[in-house]
Amino acid sequence: MNRPSSLASAGRRGPRRGAGAPGPLPGLRESVSYITSLGKPTVAQVLGEVRARRRVAVQPRCGVGGHEEMKALLLALETEAEPDVLTVTIDSHTRLRRFEEAARTLATRPEDLNGYPLVAHGWRRGRELNEAVAAPLEVRHGSPDPRILFDVCLASGITSFEGGGISYNLPYAKAVPLATSLAAWEAVDRRCGELAEAGVVVDRELFGTLTAVLVPPSVSLAVSVLEAVLAARAGVRCVSVAYPQGGHLAQDVAALEAIPELAGRYLPAGVDVHPVLHAFMGVFPRLRGNAEDLILYGALVARLGGASKIITKTHQEALGIPGTRANIEGLRLADRCNSPLLGFLSVDRDQVRREREWILAEVDEIVEPVLARREPIPAIVEAFDRGTLDIPFSASRFARSRVIPKRDPEGAVRYLSAGGLPLSAGTLARHRELLCLPAGPSPSARSVLADLTADINYFPNLFNEGSL
Repeated sequence: MNRPSSLASAGRRGPRRGAGAPGPLPGLRESVSYITSLGKPTVAQVLGEVRARRRVAVQPRCGVGGHEEMKALLLALETEAEPDVLTVTIDSHTRLRRFEEAARTLATRPEDLNGYPLVAHGWRRGRELNEAVAAPLEVRHGSPDPRILFDVCLASGITSFEGGGISYNLPYAKAVPLATSLAAWEAVDRRCGELAEAGVVVDRELFGTLTAVLVPPSVSLAVSVLEAVLAARAGVRCVSVAYPQGGHLAQDVAALEAIPELAGRYLPAGVDVHPVLHAFMGVFPRLRGNAEDLILYGALVARLGGASKIITKTHQEALGIPGTRANIEGLRLADRCNSPLLGFLSVDRDQVRREREWILAEVDEIVEPVLARREPIPAIVEAFDRGTLDIPFSASRFARSRVIPKRDPEGAVRYLSAGGLPLSAGTLARHRELLCLPAGPSPSARSVLADLTADINYFPNLFNEGSL
């Protein structure tokens, strides 16, 4: 079965030439044989192992354009920090299927690339990255149509692939129809089903982080539920549901704990589901000590919430693209959450229970009208068109972006406006009460903008960095 992948055929080709001289892609059986021969666990196996040991796996964000530079970065991170999973972050040209532009930039100005152009480098170089390190690799990208990229990842032996037809479209793309991205991701998920039948389970991490700015937990989890249902129907056997740390301990722990419950409600038996925490992705403190406090805080949230994995941050987040040393230090700091000395840490269980019940009820209210339809993809497209599905601050013209979040006095993210989301009257009243909103006319646009700005700068303000 040594033939090109079905997803890369039928006119969907990558660049004619690349730095890695890609050549024809191996067939599925050859790729499965290669993954098996690597002698290291898949990402799905790593996640299963850490869950059994009640650890939180740690994983960095990282990606550079040059091949030798990318390999050196992975080796440095593994040698000095020993992450459980390593990342290959893809450049923006490849994300948008501008493969020829990625290859040209790689050949002339590789330092201009904001990630690793895997398609341009080719699957043989992808295998070189895989063979250079003991940890399994995950590709993170942001592409609404990742079919060619997925085929190259598979040929490279990469066993985790992030994204989904909603979460890798609406936060990133302006004019890609949802029906287009959902169909492309359905093809990828069907390929994962074929791989599972052949003996290799690919971890499909869903990007519930969305726009990463004040995302209400029920919006994040509702999108992930819909993407997980589609993935499971296509044959995916391992799903990681990534949730973005919002900044409120009980709410974040509750959201992570809600993930297995939602899986039990909406996914068939036999699909392995892992909660994943994205360490805070909003505005970071500028002072190193404050930033490191926030990194450790996020890692402890992951532990208390039962996350299988945390995607780490560094003390340089507020300053630009973090360097290798900062990434190493961020991984080491996050891994401290796994210390047995921290077993005494706890959270207000009554508060977590209340938050979890509210989140579960809100997710049900959002997704059940969609899943009641026989065909979920058209139902999702229509719901976003009507605004009964929505995300805040979307870049896409295919989302209404009428959801307005706001922090309550304790820092939890609530709905100032739920837009057209089908939340019950009781749910809306609870959010109004938790926000301590006065009766009377709605706040002015200027007041809402000022509050949003303050909420976005929540942690710098908490550390009194506003005057720096």
